Amino acid sequence: MRVLLVSPGFHGYHSAIAGALTERGHVVSTHLYDDHGGLAGRTWHQVRHQLPRRLGAGSLRRLARDETAGAVAAVGRSRPQAVVVVKGDTLGQEFWDRIAGLPRVTWLYDEVRRTRWSLDRLAGVGPVATYSAHDTAAFASAGLDARHLPLAFDHRLVPSPTQRRTGDVSFIGARYPAREDVLTGLHAQRVPIRAYGRDWSAHPVDRLRTWRVGSPEVPAERDVSRAGAYDVMAASAATLNLHGDQDGFTMRTFEAAGVGAVQLIDRPDVAGLYDPGTEVLTWNGTDELLDLCRRAVADAAWADAIRAAARSRTLAEHTFDHRVAVLEGAWDTV
Repeated sequence: MRVLLVSPGFHGYHSAIAGALTERGHVVSTHLYDDHGGLAGRTWHQVRHQLPRRLGAGSLRRLARDETAGAVAAVGRSRPQAVVVVKGDTLGQEFWDRIAGLPRVTWLYDEVRRTRWSLDRLAGVGPVATYSAHDTAAFASAGLDARHLPLAFDHRLVPSPTQRRTGDVSFIGARYPAREDVLTGLHAQRVPIRAYGRDWSAHPVDRLRTWRVGSPEVPAERDVSRAGAYDVMAASAATLNLHGDQDGFTMRTFEAAGVGAVQLIDRPDVAGLYDPGTEVLTWNGTDELLDLCRRAVADAAWADAIRAAARSRTLAEHTFDHRVAVLEGAWDTV
């Protein structure tokens, strides 16, 4: 079947979804609706959309119009027999009208409150899958064709075989106050913590990009690619997965386990996906986290057993191939 995948470019996850669709026998065309086309395109995007908004003179309408036009054109070029949309909240009605009648499904990787979607708008787009269990229940109560679909691990993007194990406890992600408190607390207790990302980095370019003068008292590196993040997590003594105001589980949950990392996750309700204590490590409070960090650094045999169990469970149940099978079932209901 000819499938059109319409997705944001966020960390290249579209390639994982396309790979899984291809593996299942589909011919896939991908359209990145927020791709601005290299340095020149990104510069024009900043001038046309972001700068006016910063100055209080811009509107999302023009951006949505441009993204919608691009997606409509992609439908015309690819002549799909089915359409998978990831997020898609900035795409206007012209796009949804263009794919009306086609098998289709929309997959949300954010809580709906963080998007521009409303229940009324979602009711008109066809089947919806969401990583949020709370949203799944709300959608079903509103009469939407909805299913809960967690995020996944891209098993085709494998860690480097030459990556050496380090003694660090890593964290990869944005810097928020609660996360900074955790990392600075561990650093103060002499845990070998290392953060990755522009919000943590002391590099002058990163400080400029994030509008700050200083940096937190945590050893830090610059941004890493998704492949680089896989390498970092696999090589670390342990890796932190810190959620905020979320009820869905981040992509990192499945990636850390999938690469065979020792994952320290702040969500005991992960038990519906992984077995705490044998596949992932949950914690409640800084003292418990501190003990787990120290054991992960010191007890290689214990850590290796967790690594193996986490990876085995992920490959058996939590890859993008597993998730795409659910998406196929959703579009069959149209």
